[in-house]
Amino acid sequence: MESDMTFSADEIERYARHLLLAEVGGPGQQKLRAARVLVLGAGGLGAPLIQYLAAAGIGTIGIVDDDRVALSNLQRQVIHDTAGIGSLKVESARDAVARLNPHVKIETHAVRIDAGNADALFSAYDIVADGTDNFETRYLAADRCAALERPLVTAAVGRFDGSLTTLLPWMADAEGRLNPSYRDLFPAPPPPGLVPSCAEAGILGALTGILGSLQAAEVLKLILGIGEPLIGRLLLVDALSMRFETIRYKRKA
Repeated sequence: MESDMTFSADEIERYARHLLLAEVGGPGQQKLRAARVLVLGAGGLGAPLIQYLAAAGIGTIGIVDDDRVALSNLQRQVIHDTAGIGSLKVESARDAVARLNPHVKIETHAVRIDAGNADALFSAYDIVADGTDNFETRYLAADRCAALERPLVTAAVGRFDGSLTTLLPWMADAEGRLNPSYRDLFPAPPPPGLVPSCAEAGILGALTGILGSLQAAEVLKLILGIGEPLIGRLLLVDALSMRFETIRYKRKA
């Protein structure tokens, strides 16, 4: 390997199964090590997402969450544990990543995303992955990532179902048409109170593991430049019937 492509002996063994993949190899693993990914939310979706990004060797992971670990979180937010109850989720997640992969740098942001801080946070990273549980943040993240030209991988979960898509609306497809935005898929948030939160309706804990892991796969594909990301496609997951369906959507004129 060239000097700027070298890995430590620990990294070579740690990432051996990646290095064996022709689609990843040494150059791909270097891309992962150089990447900066911002994860919005260290909850049900963020927990497996952060874990798999860290395990894959993402060089820098930013975590945004202003909440603290509660006992009721532990049924699904597997990056946290009983000993962490009461601590900030960003700190609990940071400590978990340190135990998993010491080569990964964690940047913690114990804040709530809003119009005043979104641009500064998003512009400091290459890719944003949204695992938040409220519509206000989802729409803000989608709008600002589009304006800043930052890829956004966004997921949502319900009681037994979830969805996932990848957004690059400033870029064009192979036919020269601009990719769709989040508002092409969901023009406006639903009225307040129409969609119950997981605290109100409940949620199957393992469902967040499925969607969070799929989010991680999308982020890795974007960094590596492999496969077909979910651009202009919405993946729908029904855990009760274990059905996976994909619907296409386009940019509105």
